[in-house]
Amino acid sequence: MKVEIILCPSSSQFFEGDFVSLSCEEDDSSAGWTLRRNRNMENGTLCGVDWGNKNSSSCKITDLFTWDSGVYWCEFNQSTISNMVNLTVTGKLMILQSPVLPVMEGDDVTLLCKTKTTPSNITAAFFKDGVFIGKEPTGHMTIQHVSRSDEGLYKCDIKGGSCENLRLTVQVGDGSVEGEVVRSKWVRWWQEGRQVRQGDDSKSWRVNQISEMSGSV
Repeated sequence: MKVEIILCPSSSQFFEGDFVSLSCEEDDSSAGWTLRRNRNMENGTLCGVDWGNKNSSSCKITDLFTWDSGVYWCEFNQSTISNMVNLTVTGKLMILQSPVLPVMEGDDVTLLCKTKTTPSNITAAFFKDGVFIGKEPTGHMTIQHVSRSDEGLYKCDIKGGSCENLRLTVQVGDGSVEGEVVRSKWVRWWQEGRQVRQGDDSKSWRVNQISEMSGSV
């Protein structure tokens, strides 16, 4: 059984006040899947109960806030889980928008320098790990056939401002050693989180930073 979590719009970065819809898509059926998220010290909370508006196999957040930033995934029967995606919401006026993170190795990845109040087609300078990598008159740049060597901190500057760093993470194909290691870590965190919420050995478990974990994907 394999399921994928889908975000619409297909992005990992949003402004406060934006809308996002999350859904679980399986080859045969999406019935029986639920959506959960981790954020800060809140772990494994359920769509339709703790956050969002549930509708069949989808969940809508109609007015995003910064505290909606976190890791989201689909779950079946409290055991099988889907891929996990990072969602970041900013209260600032500028973002570097990417496809849903992590991106898949080999894909072409477009990064868009986007402001909340002005058109997106603006000249922008792009940086990786603090080093200038190019200037684009349309405000977006594309990384062809992305690989693990493209991982790092990206940002863009426009006249009068710059965005927060975006950590680009690349996922190798299904069944890879790296993918399985990261997935197993997430499963362990998720299972331990459930034990804490059920009152089992809560003093021995603490939540690590989501950003640290997502950076290892």
